[in-house]
Amino acid sequence: MTIRILHGDVHLIDLATRLPFKYGIATMTRAPQAFVRIFVEIDGKEAVGVAADVLPPKWFTKVAEKPLDVEIREMLEVVQQAVSWAAGVSGETVFDVWQIVYSKQQQWGRERGLPSLLSQFGATLVERALIEAFCRAKGKPFAGCVRDNDFGIRLAAFDGRLAGRSPGELLPSEDRRRIVARHTVGMADPLEDSDIEVGGRLNDGLPQSLVECIRRYGLKHFKLKVSGNIEQDTQRLLRIAGILGRSVAGELAFTVDGNESFRSLEGFREYWERLGGVAELATFFERLMFVEQPFHREVALDAEVLAGLKDWKDRPRLIIDESDAELGSLPMALALGYHGTSHKNCKGVFKGVANACLLEWLRRESGDKSFVMSGEDLANLGPVALLQDLAVVASLGVTSVERNGHHYFAGLSAFPEKVQREILEAHGDLYERTANGWPSLRIRNGELAIDSVVDAPLGVGFAIDVTQFTPAELWANSY
Repeated sequence: MTIRILHGDVHLIDLATRLPFKYGIATMTRAPQAFVRIFVEIDGKEAVGVAADVLPPKWFTKVAEKPLDVEIREMLEVVQQAVSWAAGVSGETVFDVWQIVYSKQQQWGRERGLPSLLSQFGATLVERALIEAFCRAKGKPFAGCVRDNDFGIRLAAFDGRLAGRSPGELLPSEDRRRIVARHTVGMADPLEDSDIEVGGRLNDGLPQSLVECIRRYGLKHFKLKVSGNIEQDTQRLLRIAGILGRSVAGELAFTVDGNESFRSLEGFREYWERLGGVAELATFFERLMFVEQPFHREVALDAEVLAGLKDWKDRPRLIIDESDAELGSLPMALALGYHGTSHKNCKGVFKGVANACLLEWLRRESGDKSFVMSGEDLANLGPVALLQDLAVVASLGVTSVERNGHHYFAGLSAFPEKVQREILEAHGDLYERTANGWPSLRIRNGELAIDSVVDAPLGVGFAIDVTQFTPAELWANSY
């Protein structure tokens, strides 16, 4: 088989949040979403694939003083550069083509002095569009292609311990058709109706406070963001624990997002042990699934800083997220004493597949069931990005996925009526029309039904026309 990328383009749409979302050093109130379209020749026949993602300021680089408009333009440049590299690249497999684009983007990013997490963001959008084009050409869903290794993935390229193994041997034999939606509780989010400021009540038909969200969606899994300030976090966690204890009907579970708050093992250990010493939180913390990225990315994989992590026998289950920036980040993290990583398509689909395979191989070899892959991507939105991410995690066996784009944005209200109609027709199990007329995510008993997603080429069951959005060359932000 010969696969050749012919050319591609980038289009954007500006989005505004219905609620401000505070994460770490930033509060998001608006952001553009970029759509990458790739034209591919597969054995002489043309196929088209599309990928998309929000351009979130202050996530790829946590530089407090850098202006938001500079960060957004930097992200867009990264995306456009990857699309430029991709034109003309060819290979025998999708994996071969991806490796070439990845390597070119990696070299360019290093020369520019960009963090790998940022520079490879562009490569992942090309990767996703390429995968979708291939799946559409074959008429086969992503899960089937990855299990049968139609993409030609060589797992040993990520970790030598996987030499001779294939994804089909290590991934679940069936993809998930239901996934638990893990609701993120942001640090500025109203917990109860009484927390909503006078005049701040929204009238868009969607829930606003945490209590309302639980009631509306039947939520049972939560992601709780902390600041690293022990007094402040203790009081907030006590309040949240009480609310969840009174309001959640299902099997309650939660994760803690450390927000890169700590720069030393000693600092985090002292913080965690003080939290563990709060008697009123003892029963609540029995429901903890894991702690995500407690250490700042500058030190999170530093062997000197984290010396002794493995010797901390009572440490919580820990995963990396922002620190999963290189192809070898997970093996490095596991050697230090972490238990796993997150998957999000913006960090790479094939890398996510390899990471899931490595964690499963380790479970089988060691008998240790504490190794974990989670699904994280808070502001992930349809009509493309959310669905593609769900299609991938469904094939990796992830059971609980952070999903809050539907909460911080008013569904797909910002998109043209044509797009709204197409997604309701193709994905009526995942989306529903609200009283205001636009589609929003459909969550029942805290779960997402994703049959239509799993059966689509790469999550999306219709061919979206990206030309209804603004070409990157004409788009200008004013952030």
